[in-house]
Amino acid sequence: MTWLVTLEERIPPMAALMVSVVAISTSAILVRFSDAPSVVKALYRVVFTTLLLAPFAVTRYREDLRMLSARDALVAVVTGVALAAHFATWFESLEWTTVAASVTLVQSQPLFVALGAAVLLDETITRRMVGGILVAVAGIAFMSLGGFVSGAVLAGARPLYGNALALVGAVMAAGYVLAGRSLRQRVALVPYVTVVYSVCAVVLLGVALADGTTVALTAYPLEEWLLFVGMAVGPGIFGHTVINWALKYVESSVVSVTLLGEPVGSTLLALVFLAEIPDAFTVAGGAVVLAGIYVTATGRPGGA
Repeated sequence: MTWLVTLEERIPPMAALMVSVVAISTSAILVRFSDAPSVVKALYRVVFTTLLLAPFAVTRYREDLRMLSARDALVAVVTGVALAAHFATWFESLEWTTVAASVTLVQSQPLFVALGAAVLLDETITRRMVGGILVAVAGIAFMSLGGFVSGAVLAGARPLYGNALALVGAVMAAGYVLAGRSLRQRVALVPYVTVVYSVCAVVLLGVALADGTTVALTAYPLEEWLLFVGMAVGPGIFGHTVINWALKYVESSVVSVTLLGEPVGSTLLALVFLAEIPDAFTVAGGAVVLAGIYVTATGRPGGA
């Protein structure tokens, strides 16, 4: 596997993060095209991502899987549960509160990551990084204002409940990033993500089976299955998996705030593929988000 180590050394981590953000940005478009229930989309996205990685885990990384300590395996399992909880709580929050409120709250996760990184991982968080994080989160909030002003979204049946779910989703996402940063210092990428995604898939399957509105898990046309595979290849492999690779080299707080570029990328893709024209709040907020990401990345100890 010397060639793989050499390849990793040649890839700039920040460049890889930019690729991952573009890949994750395709998720909203693929989800919009699909008519399956939200939990089913999340389930098959993770299932197919796992299936694509499993052959490598079993063949080339079998020894790494065997040498995975009980403690690291347990943390990876908990991380998979956290990822599933993030998906489940965030999707459910959209049923009870406004899209604007849900997106703003769930994208507050860099604040929790920065706090956890400083306390749990002993990462150095500079003042410039803190400022960049706050700017980026403010940009996300500003992007969401368009929905409130235009009245394009409903207030929600139970806004406090929905907002609480979105906040839980943010905390779970932060836990996922922090655990990844910790384990990726000593665990190879493929074994790590294989365990995390497998556990996430099992938990989402349980949620889908417990959901009274989800009657069938397999009765979908070919177009839907192709969309599920697309979600696995794009947001799954080139998105989350690349992010987990980058967590070995880049501080968790920087990775977390970089993910705030997803709504910006999704907005641009929606303009191209769905003819959705962003309002002034979205454009201005997106610019602020990108500025916050730049400030955070360049505020790292040692620079970008």
